[in-house]
Amino acid sequence: MPDNVQEEKTATEQEAAPKPRPKAKTPQNKAKAKEEGGKAHGMVSTLKKRTGTRKSSGKPSVFDDAEGASGASRGLFGGLTPKLVLQLAAPHTWAASIMPVFLAMCLTAADDGMLSSLMVIVLLLISILMQSAVNTFNDYQDFVKGADTRENQDDPTDAVLVYNDIEPYGVRNLAVVFIVIAFLLGIYVIVSTGWIPLVIALIGVVCVYLYSGGPKPLSYFPVGELVSGVVMGGLITMASYTALTGQFSWWVLLKSLPLIIGIGLIMFTNNTCDIEKDRKVGRATLSVSLGRKDSVIAYHSLVFLWIFLIALLVVIFYPTGSLGLLFLLAAYPPVLGLFRNPFVHETRQAAMSAITSANVVLGFAYGAAILLSGIVVVGL
Repeated sequence: MPDNVQEEKTATEQEAAPKPRPKAKTPQNKAKAKEEGGKAHGMVSTLKKRTGTRKSSGKPSVFDDAEGASGASRGLFGGLTPKLVLQLAAPHTWAASIMPVFLAMCLTAADDGMLSSLMVIVLLLISILMQSAVNTFNDYQDFVKGADTRENQDDPTDAVLVYNDIEPYGVRNLAVVFIVIAFLLGIYVIVSTGWIPLVIALIGVVCVYLYSGGPKPLSYFPVGELVSGVVMGGLITMASYTALTGQFSWWVLLKSLPLIIGIGLIMFTNNTCDIEKDRKVGRATLSVSLGRKDSVIAYHSLVFLWIFLIALLVVIFYPTGSLGLLFLLAAYPPVLGLFRNPFVHETRQAAMSAITSANVVLGFAYGAAILLSGIVVVGL
């Protein structure tokens, strides 16, 4: 049979063949179609949300095309630059990590009379790295949970993931690296002073994870201020004192109360200014629970308690250094700024600057009084 006749016959048979009947629109088929459509819509929505918060850099983003290169091709840190690493580490918050080591140094000098400068430097680095890890984890969590957007964050350095074309996994990995480096430095501390600082450090790391990580971070609950104050102001001071003296003392925790309050107030400041933003994303912080009016009242009360405890503890434990309390007067400008601040989103930066300055000045005054007492005792 000629080829053309065979082809016509085949075409005729195909046309005559019965076409598959469409599936009946049963409830089961409708549900399945709806589920598949919902999945596709969810993927598109997630992609849009992920790209919509980014600042255009003029370069193609890996999220511009769902079939483009994967984020993993951008390396371990997902496009982070040294400048962005520094912004994530947030040096303006390092006062919360430096003052505990400074207090431990002052307590050691007054109680023991001997200090290892190398140990002090190592402890400072560990404390700063842990603070940087907390800051970085916070940025990561706030981004993936949708708490930070361009609408509620007008400072690019305070929402690095929102304003830069970088991958969230890179920020998360950076926080882990900060912790790993801190632990490597901690090996020197453990070898030099024993296992007690390690136990305190492990407790601190667990608290850091619970505070910033997991499906429900503690920073999203009314205990966030307390946890940050106890870990940074209390545990770091205890671990540093133990490392510097080789002795563990519960009294150090009592003497750390001013720092616990001061560092807790840093978080309280931020959360009170961000009440509206936090409420929208479901963060039940202490400020959200109390409301702005009661939060400000509680805040002012804690500032008075903070200053009172510094004076009281110096008079009780280091009376010969009481003259050093005159340095408290230097805290008048930042403390006055805190009492005049309405703690709203528009004045957040001013409030954060004031509470950071207050921590530095009051912490220095407390440490100076303790050091002065040691000098006077040696002189006598």
